[in-house]
Amino acid sequence: MHWVTGLVPEGKANFNSFLIIVDRFSKSMRCLPSHKEDTAMDTALLFWNNIISTCGVPKNIISDRYPKFTSEF
Repeated sequence: MHWVTGLVPEGKANFNSFLIIVDRFSKSMRCLPSHKEDTAMDTALLFWNNIISTCGVPKNIISDRYPKFTSEF
């Protein structure tokens, strides 16, 4: 998991960051648009709705230790 932030807001939803998730086994990648202002709960819901609900619970998670992820997730 890696956060890309500092993007110029675009579209109606004004997304200004992405959560990038890579599956090391299948080499597949998902880029989930988000907001820099999202809380840890928003991030958990984004992860739940887009990863766990479609792929199942991951065995391991490797993150870039972004504070939004480590604070309450």
